[in-house]
Amino acid sequence: MLSGSVLVVEVVVEVDVVVDVVVVVVVVVVVVVVVVEVVVVVVVVVVVVIVVVVEVVEVVVVVVVVVVVVVVVVVVVE
Repeated sequence: MLSGSVLVVEVVVEVDVVVDVVVVVVVVVVVVVVVVEVVVVVVVVVVVVIVVVVEVVEVVVVVVVVVVVVVVVVVVVE
C-alpha cells in the first residue's frame, strides 16, 4: 500500500512540474505576442504620422509656390 502511495505522490509531483512548465511557456508566448502587437501598432502609427507629415508638407509647398507665382504675376502685370 505504501509503495502505491509513493508512486501517486511522484506522479502528482511530475504532473505539477509539467503544468508549471506549460504555464510558464504560455505566459512567455502571450508576453511575446503582446510585445509584437505593440511594436506593430507603434510602427503603423509612426508610418501614418510620417505619411501625414509628408502630405501636409506637400500641400504647404504647393500653396507657397502658388502664392509666389500669383505675387510674381501680379507684380509683373502691374
